[in-house]
Amino acid sequence: PGKDTAAIVIEPVLGEGGFYAAPTSFLKEIRKICDEHGILMIVDEVQSGFGRTGKMFAIEHSGVEPDMMTMAKSMADGMPISAIVGTDKHMDASGPNSLGGTYTGSPTACAAALAVFDVFKEEDILAKGQRLGEKLKQRFSQWQEQFAHVDNVRNLGPMAAFELVESKDSREPKPELAAAVTKKAKEKGLILLSCGMYGNTLRFLMPVTIEDEVLEEGLNIVEEALKEVGA
Repeated sequence: PGKDTAAIVIEPVLGEGGFYAAPTSFLKEIRKICDEHGILMIVDEVQSGFGRTGKMFAIEHSGVEPDMMTMAKSMADGMPISAIVGTDKHMDASGPNSLGGTYTGSPTACAAALAVFDVFKEEDILAKGQRLGEKLKQRFSQWQEQFAHVDNVRNLGPMAAFELVESKDSREPKPELAAAVTKKAKEKGLILLSCGMYGNTLRFLMPVTIEDEVLEEGLNIVEEALKEVGA
């Protein structure tokens, strides 16, 4: 990095990349590099933000303060809205009337975002997210022990995933098995998404407010699918 680098942009937890959480030491080193060279540290919290990891924003787990953050999605419970937040130094730098966006001004979406903040307080959503993350961690760990091809279970709060591999020794990605699990789960009424560089990671993004019985129903379907495809 140097004078020609304007910014470093990073997801604290990779979304499409496979739900890998960036280590705190890595994020701190990025912050250090940015400070030393006058580079902006921009954190993308579109997928990981608003309670998805057990804290309001995933970057909070590290204690690192970015210069700017992007957010959307859960910000208004799915209503079309997005936002960029930054320090006054950087947000004021471009001058009056120079910042705008397509999905930033809808009164309905703004009202929905305000309602989301109210629900976070009234229903203690962050605590719910932390409990949900623990449930997923326990169940995924059981599957890793139970199934020969389930490996590398991971989560940061309820932002959770696991991989389908050839074997736990080789850890060779097995995307065709992940595809088979998603297909089998769909037949049973559950939509799953695969992700990651090799397409062998199954990620879970159920609502943080999911009822216990609905969660169990979904996890049971995943378990049945893993059994039926020979995982």
